Amino acid sequence: MNAMENKEAFLHAVREQAERAASELLDLAKLEEGDLFVVGCSSSEVSGSRIGTDSSPEVAQAIVDGLYPVLERRGIFLAAQCCEHLNRALIVEDAARRLHRLERVNVVPQPKAGGSFATAVWQRMESPCAVEAIRARAGLDIGGTLIGMHLAPVAVPVRLSLSKIGEAILLCARTRPKYIGGERAHYQDDLS
Repeated sequence: MNAMENKEAFLHAVREQAERAASELLDLAKLEEGDLFVVGCSSSEVSGSRIGTDSSPEVAQAIVDGLYPVLERRGIFLAAQCCEHLNRALIVEDAARRLHRLERVNVVPQPKAGGSFATAVWQRMESPCAVEAIRARAGLDIGGTLIGMHLAPVAVPVRLSLSKIGEAILLCARTRPKYIGGERAHYQDDLS
C-alpha cells in the first residue's frame, strides 16, 4: 500500500471510530433532542503527535464526518471545543445558542487559533457561532483536550468499546441530575 492509500485508510478508520464512539455514548447517555454534546479533539494526538504540534485539517474533517450525521439524526447539538488559544470557547449552531440562551462571542476559529477540529465544525455548520461556556449533557474528549469545564454537573465517566480514535486517547462522560437528600435507591434517573 502506498502512502496515499495508507492516509486514506487511516482517515476512513478515524471517521468510523468517531461515528462509533458518538453512537455508543449517545445510546448510554440517553440524551434528548436539543441537548448539547461537547467534543474536544486534538487532531495532532489522533495522528500520533503531541497535542498542539501537528494540526491536521484532514483528520479533523474525518472526525466531523463521523460525528455529525449521528448527532444530526438524533437532534443533538454538537459543541466543538476550541483550543486554549481561544480559551476553550465553543462552536455551536446559532439555533443551539438561542435555545440554550448562550452568550455569543466574536471569533472565528482557524487551524492554529482554535484548532483544526473547531475550524472543520465551523465550516460544516449551517449558521455557526462561538460561545464561551455551555453545560453539555455528554461529551467526547479525543486526545486529552479537557472538556470537563463544559459538562453539566454531575459528570459520570463512561467506557466505550474503543479507547482510542486514531492514536488519541478517548475519554467520555455523560451527566446526571444531582442527588438531593434521601437514599440513592429512590432515584430513577441513576444510570450508573
